[in-house]
Amino acid sequence: MPAVLGLNFHHDTSAALIVDGHLYAAEEERWSGIKHHRQPHNRKATLTAPTHALAWCLDAAGIGPEDIDAVWAPSMRPTPAAGWWLAEERDELAALLPFPLGERLRLISHHTAHVMAGYLLSGIDHAAGLVIDAGGSSLGTDFGPGRERITGYDLRPERIDRIHQAMPIVVPDATGPRRVHSSLGHFYRNLALRLIPPGDEPEGSMMALAALGDPNRYRDALRALIHLGADADVRIAHPWGSADTETPLILGRRAWTPDSAEAASLTDRADLAAAVQEAFAQTVTHVACHLQQLTNANTLVFSGGCALNSHLNGHLATDAGFDNLFVAPAPHDAGTALGAALYAWHYQLGQPRLPVPTDAAWGPEPDPSSAFTPPAGYRALPRLGDQLVPVVAALLADHHIVGWAQGPLEFGPRALGHRSILAHPDRWDTRDRLNAIKQRASYRPFAPAILTEHVSDWFMTPGDPFMNRVAQVRHCRADRIAAVVHRDGTARLQTVANDHSGLRPLLEEFHRRTGLPLLLNTSLNRKGTPILRTAEQAVQATAELGLDALAVNDTLLLADRVPFPGDARRIAITER
Repeated sequence: MPAVLGLNFHHDTSAALIVDGHLYAAEEERWSGIKHHRQPHNRKATLTAPTHALAWCLDAAGIGPEDIDAVWAPSMRPTPAAGWWLAEERDELAALLPFPLGERLRLISHHTAHVMAGYLLSGIDHAAGLVIDAGGSSLGTDFGPGRERITGYDLRPERIDRIHQAMPIVVPDATGPRRVHSSLGHFYRNLALRLIPPGDEPEGSMMALAALGDPNRYRDALRALIHLGADADVRIAHPWGSADTETPLILGRRAWTPDSAEAASLTDRADLAAAVQEAFAQTVTHVACHLQQLTNANTLVFSGGCALNSHLNGHLATDAGFDNLFVAPAPHDAGTALGAALYAWHYQLGQPRLPVPTDAAWGPEPDPSSAFTPPAGYRALPRLGDQLVPVVAALLADHHIVGWAQGPLEFGPRALGHRSILAHPDRWDTRDRLNAIKQRASYRPFAPAILTEHVSDWFMTPGDPFMNRVAQVRHCRADRIAAVVHRDGTARLQTVANDHSGLRPLLEEFHRRTGLPLLLNTSLNRKGTPILRTAEQAVQATAELGLDALAVNDTLLLADRVPFPGDARRIAITER
């Protein structure tokens, strides 16, 4: 029974375990309650073992550390030297692990771990791979000093070829001959911090804000910040591709800084966000086109933090000349643990690739719901069994907002129907109420989850099982799902296949009742916190957020103000 372990020790700390072809994966943030499990910003403090996630993976698989055949983790040390730094980093990480895992630890490059988290789950034999983020492993002497920023691959079942390595470089004109290594990840975040007021998630909010704006107003100014050259060369004007947010960005008479974000009008911010999104997308497409020419592959596998840009993903394949796009289920840094484990499983142990997933339910089940006490203002209706789904579907059909905690926890940044807040998708005021509940900017949209077989009836372009791309809504259908359609006519679409245990039965029942094969689906969490893990956490959050109901395991928590749905089938209910 072969077993391999992948670990990520940096932000988005995580563990992934493959035992006899079965995958277990979890993020440490779901135990710590700290989003991204981000530690203080000094090198030693940022190294942290995924203690709880690792313990859960081993316990769920019923094995101990001594049963693990291989342990891999992505390297992240930015030291420009070669050779000695890998051994030092490995020793430092190994010291954080229980015996004998530390002795078996080996390091893989950060970007290779990213691309493996997509390619080895894609089911595709030959693909081009693209990884773009703020920065990855040290390049040592292979490509010169610096870190991974933009990496391209030619991917096949028998080998991995790194065919493109770019670090956007600028030589500042007035400050001397030093080389400044920028990144597209830093560029997008740098600009987002100047547009999104403190308290809102910068990158996610800017994607939503961009859909409201007109890129024409600031297009020329943004194009001047990024130069695209031959062979996918990318150069970003200093300091806009760095973490420097103190230098004002002067556009016309306005100086854009993080402190001035709240002072600018929504129109001004939206127009600049639209220009940033357009420049960012053009740059990624520029690199992807080059990879298509180098590989002649039909499919592009995209990963890294920049692959979370769902608007880009909606048109990247078409714009870059590919037939298909596969975005890693967890393209952020937590996914590097998954990629490291998949690499060991396939390329080291020679095991067959895992099946293509239609869900990322690789984590723990909610704890038993029989132990919690209903909070004030709610009553618990336990042991509903097979009646839970029709009751919840009736509540949703009546436009109530329902928390949904069912089955294994999702791995990755999106709620995929296991720890979700669900609602009827047909009303604008539902979106407004949910944005108020979650304390989000009023312009931010919510995502629809749809039965896979109905996608083409409602959307003109494909969705994604992991909610990683937007799709174009059919204009004639948009009014019927107003709560999930953004201002530009798109929606970040999750497709729900037949084997999706968490959401499929509920979607089918909701479709039967309303004629709509889709629901609004957003994460079950509080503002600024990770997706919730346990039944107890879900109960507490339901009361704090003021949801109308919560379905956890086979128990329904129902607000006193909400009547039991009259058109649901009559069942005997014992109230606590």
